[in-house]
Amino acid sequence: MKKHQYTVQVEWTGNKGEGTKNYKAYSRNHTVQARGKYDKIHASSDPSFLGDATKYNPEELFLAAIANCHMLWYLHLCASNNIIVIDYTDNPVAIMEESKDGSGKFTEATLYPTVTITDEKQIVKATHLHTEAHKMCFIANSCNFQIKHKPTINTL
Repeated sequence: MKKHQYTVQVEWTGNKGEGTKNYKAYSRNHTVQARGKYDKIHASSDPSFLGDATKYNPEELFLAAIANCHMLWYLHLCASNNIIVIDYTDNPVAIMEESKDGSGKFTEATLYPTVTITDEKQIVKATHLHTEAHKMCFIANSCNFQIKHKPTINTL
């Protein structure tokens, strides 16, 4: 089995001068970057957990990873099946349930990809390839909750 290793750097930027003296004494702001990448991702916690609403939070980044992986596999499968995709957008939604002790977990995610292809005769196959992309997606295969797909396929 082939193994791949991924590394990122997460740097907390939220020390307001007192460190973590108490729960409200520090900002949840941080950056995420990877070697050789141009930009840092500016992130924080969800505003529900005293985060900065103008920055990405881990839950959004996790959902983005699910949607990105699905899209990349879908595009690969379309190319392999001679389906020409000319546009792809997705507005995924995920549900996280918070427990009484403050912990939580994702319980479901739904992808809503809107795909435009060039050949109307390939709509059925293009729709089916979302199921195949889900089976291949590294991120989806690593999740312990249901990921649904509600694609819309359009043609020119």
